[in-house]
Amino acid sequence: MSPRARIIVIAGAAACLAAGGTVALAVITSNGKGGKENKPVPLSGAPPLALDLGVRTDPEATSLRRAERLYPKRRAAAGRIFNRYHSPAAQIGSAFSAWPGSGLATLRRLAQEHPQDSLILLHLGYANLWAGDTEQATAAWRRATSAQPDTMSAQRADDALHPGFPPGEPLFVPSFAPPARLARLSPPRQFELLANDAAKQDAHAKLLYGVALQRLGRRISAQRQYEAAARLDPGDPETQVAAAVGRFDKTKPSAAFSRLGPLTKRYPHAATVRFHLGLMLLWLARSQPGALAEGKRQLRLARKEQPDSPLAREAKRLLAGLEGV
Repeated sequence: MSPRARIIVIAGAAACLAAGGTVALAVITSNGKGGKENKPVPLSGAPPLALDLGVRTDPEATSLRRAERLYPKRRAAAGRIFNRYHSPAAQIGSAFSAWPGSGLATLRRLAQEHPQDSLILLHLGYANLWAGDTEQATAAWRRATSAQPDTMSAQRADDALHPGFPPGEPLFVPSFAPPARLARLSPPRQFELLANDAAKQDAHAKLLYGVALQRLGRRISAQRQYEAAARLDPGDPETQVAAAVGRFDKTKPSAAFSRLGPLTKRYPHAATVRFHLGLMLLWLARSQPGALAEGKRQLRLARKEQPDSPLAREAKRLLAGLEGV
């Protein structure tokens, strides 16, 4: 098992900007109209595939992950794996691997059979988009965000509905390390251990569990953990920052900024405040003039305030990735 698979808790902030990058939404914004066209124009190639397998390690999940990796360049090989299984995820993979074929019809059937399944509704949106029907694609994505809002599929649907933002959402990055024993455990056991620790009255344990939930797309559950940590330790800048970051919403970014901004005065020398303010500003870089420059400035301040801290190293990585942007 790779280190990336072993440690589900701590994600490098530089990688946060690529969250959801497997879903190629550039096609939606290439015409500058947010994906809306009057005349249906089918897209070339096949729709993106974005399964939500969480921390599952059962044989089917392992096979589906392998097929998903093959899918971008070897669709036929991926299809042979998907065809072995009959779960909704496998059926989606099979339909897209044989695209166009009966792919759109399959997704419509699945959506009728499972009208509250965000994974299916997300891919119904992709199928409609690739078939040239952006209006139906948007409708499917809206249904996906509300059907199971605390899922990665709902978050990816939200990405599709907000092409002016980077995919994913800003993740809270703790300045403290997770328990060393996590590295020896499989992802399911890590998640179980973090959940058990978070059940105690320990603010940092709740933060770590919140990070794990965020990385799995369960942002509502993550926000609950961050808010609980903030109530447990209201004087800790880490808990207050996490509670602010957890409120980030692409439809109303001010919900997070209104809570994080005042912390710069309350904790003027806390790297975590500057770092996360800079990180969140990057999500506004495409929609608000000056957000990118201010985001970079805040990241530099994070490095200056605590130059030897883990957050300073993350800020350095982010700034390096933003050179020339």
